[in-house]
Amino acid sequence: MGLAALTAPLRGRARQVRHLAAIPPIAAVAQVIVEGYRWQMIPAYALCAAVGVSWSLRVARPARRSRWTRYVGMSIGIVVFVVSVTAPVVVPVFRFPQPGGPYSIGTVTYHWRDADRREIFSTDPAARRELMAQVWYPAEPGAKAPTAPYVSDARTLSAAAGQLLHIPEFAFDFWDMVPTHALQMPPMASTRPKYPVLVFASGLNAFRQSNMFQVEQLVSRGFVVVGLDQPYTSAVTVFPDGRTVAGWTKDRVYPAVEQSITPITPAPPLGDVELPNGLIPYLAQDVSFALDQLARVNTADPHGLLTHRLDLDQVGAFGVSLGAMVVGAACHADPRLWACLMMDAAMPADVVRDGLQRPNMWLTRDADSMLLERSRSGGWPDRDIDETLTTQRKVFTESPPGYGYYVEIPGMFHVNFTDAPSWTPIAEILAISGPIGGKLGHEIVAAYSVAFFDRFLAGNHSALLDAPPPWSEVHIDRR
Repeated sequence: MGLAALTAPLRGRARQVRHLAAIPPIAAVAQVIVEGYRWQMIPAYALCAAVGVSWSLRVARPARRSRWTRYVGMSIGIVVFVVSVTAPVVVPVFRFPQPGGPYSIGTVTYHWRDADRREIFSTDPAARRELMAQVWYPAEPGAKAPTAPYVSDARTLSAAAGQLLHIPEFAFDFWDMVPTHALQMPPMASTRPKYPVLVFASGLNAFRQSNMFQVEQLVSRGFVVVGLDQPYTSAVTVFPDGRTVAGWTKDRVYPAVEQSITPITPAPPLGDVELPNGLIPYLAQDVSFALDQLARVNTADPHGLLTHRLDLDQVGAFGVSLGAMVVGAACHADPRLWACLMMDAAMPADVVRDGLQRPNMWLTRDADSMLLERSRSGGWPDRDIDETLTTQRKVFTESPPGYGYYVEIPGMFHVNFTDAPSWTPIAEILAISGPIGGKLGHEIVAAYSVAFFDRFLAGNHSALLDAPPPWSEVHIDRR
């Protein structure tokens, strides 16, 4: 409007319309004050400022402009306008789908320190392992509390993720503006005395909130979900005292991860620590330690929210990528975990050898989808594809009868198992989503996640696990 008011050939009283050009800079200032600055708006800020300056000069020196000057100004203005409209659309302040369950959602965060375990990523032998844990829980409806953002320390995460992924460090710094459906620390829902608990482990260089599409659907149906930031393998871990631990790059971590899947002699060390069984058992201990801390919270929650409200006899875990390896190892080692869901990852050698003698579900895709992802965005080499599909299938076939589910979703890319397709409407063009599309992929993953844990932790029958898949894309094998 302001650009048109400045460039249109107006005469007589109609020239007063040019004063509409004073509105855009005022609107830009108001947006920054009310919503806050975000980088996608920079072209719009620049255009508003230019329109405001041009209007000021017109008021101060109302000289007649030539037709050529108007055309050039209009052309430049139109280009900047198109960019200013496109940027917020392509990289929006996105929204998550409305959770489908009857419960509202609350969230609270904890800092836990394991005094009995060394931090093996640190060169300091006195360093102890520490975790950040975010708990999402069924909340009392109608509670008054602030809405929780997607990521509260977005700028720190963005800078760390930018370095790890070789993208601009400001790319995700607006995620503290992205709302979730969770409220900050409302009372827990009083509908039931206790709620079953799930631990979530994210992928390498990811973050504890990376699967909100899945977390919110589970919590809205009566599960407590505990997401972990695991220092050095998460993108960044931010502690309450201001300390930050940046994640290690894949090339530094992966040899120790691969040692858990395909052991070699001598084992590659991690710093000054020898890991004959690789890194995965150490990371799996984070899950067991989280269960220990949840038992303390259940006895006396320092926040006064979860005391005696956690059903620690009904506990499960789910993870994606590296987190799926960690969950598989934790479920193999810790009998407190009764039901385990792994998404798109190879399994450690001891899990493949022994199997999982408890309910397990695998959400993955076919080799053709993996090869398609590699052709579009540089995915896994042949060895990793074969390793993932072979080890997942081997553990599944060792499941006790009635306990195993292998769900193959063609058209999924690896990042389809995370929130990533929600970040931009052009996810498929950028190969952040496979041809199945982000919305449908998330719908399928969330539906099977809810059905699996609903059956084995909440004791509810789910027809989805027994009937043919309602999506033509999906194939399910059962034990």
